Amino acid sequence: MDQFLQSIFGDSILTQLLLGVLPLVFVLVYALVTLYSEMKIAAHIQDRLAYMRTGWHGVLQPFADMLKLLQKEDIIPTAADKLLFILAPYVVFIGTYAAFAVLPFSSAYAGSSLDLGLFYIIAVSAVVVVGILMAGWASNNKWSLFGAIRSASQIISYEIPAALAVLAVVMITGTMNMNEITKFQAGGIQNWLIFGGPLPLGHKLFLLPVMIVLALIYYVCSMAEVNRTPFDIPEAESELVQGYNTEYTGMKFAIFYLAEYANLFVVSAIAVVLFFGGWSSPFGSFMSGPIWDLFWFTFKGMLLVFVNVWLRWTLPRLRVDQLMYVSWKVLVPFALVCVVLVGAIMVL
Repeated sequence: MDQFLQSIFGDSILTQLLLGVLPLVFVLVYALVTLYSEMKIAAHIQDRLAYMRTGWHGVLQPFADMLKLLQKEDIIPTAADKLLFILAPYVVFIGTYAAFAVLPFSSAYAGSSLDLGLFYIIAVSAVVVVGILMAGWASNNKWSLFGAIRSASQIISYEIPAALAVLAVVMITGTMNMNEITKFQAGGIQNWLIFGGPLPLGHKLFLLPVMIVLALIYYVCSMAEVNRTPFDIPEAESELVQGYNTEYTGMKFAIFYLAEYANLFVVSAIAVVLFFGGWSSPFGSFMSGPIWDLFWFTFKGMLLVFVNVWLRWTLPRLRVDQLMYVSWKVLVPFALVCVVLVGAIMVL
């Protein structure tokens, strides 16, 4: 895609703008599809129908919801810190959207092939925490502040085991470049890191259980990172009304909503790159190529999004003490042991 646009417009500002806008188009379409899918999946899990009136089986309902939010009055509380209140949703979305810069959607399209791609994603994800804290503080609402503090402590706690899982992959592949990690797993499903990667059979047999545990650790942490059930404590409706975005209406609330869904795909896409071969086909050279690469990357990412939605409507919410227990006394020790085992296997 990069080469195709450059062949038409050259290496110009227009080319860079188009490359920068493409992920935004993807996010908007993906958010509408996921919103509709989530409501339908939840309905089937709970033996009900969900959207049925707006369009065939309610397919137009996400568009109706979007138009409704755009038409809502933009209310700013009198006692709120106006500047921070306005900036917060944009800071959250910028932190999420910036992560798309290094996601390798295809062998022909990746926003930027950074050698420190994984480090970059971990760094920009911290911006989301800043935006959430801004929203909670600026709202001058105790429920919003509680939600923001909960979110910050939760994300910081679960970033540690997630970073350890990422570290193990870096130790095996020898790079933080997400394109190179994907290429490392090329050649079919047997070369994906969830199954030990393209290493000698002896290494694979030892790595297989370790990598499965690391993949589970990362996936649990990713659910906590995006504040999804059973880790939706920052937005607990039964306790905090709506959490850090309680006072937001209209377009600003829609931006928070869009950022949450975009972040859900980001964490799923990172899992795809780290453990499930990225854009590479599970059949080796069969069904591969730039278009197929885009299909496989999106399909794997959406499959993990589906699992996340499934778990959201299946599991109950954890208490705050249980949330911290899972992170510090379960995930961190297991992740540390796995990192040590990966290091020992790679050395020996």
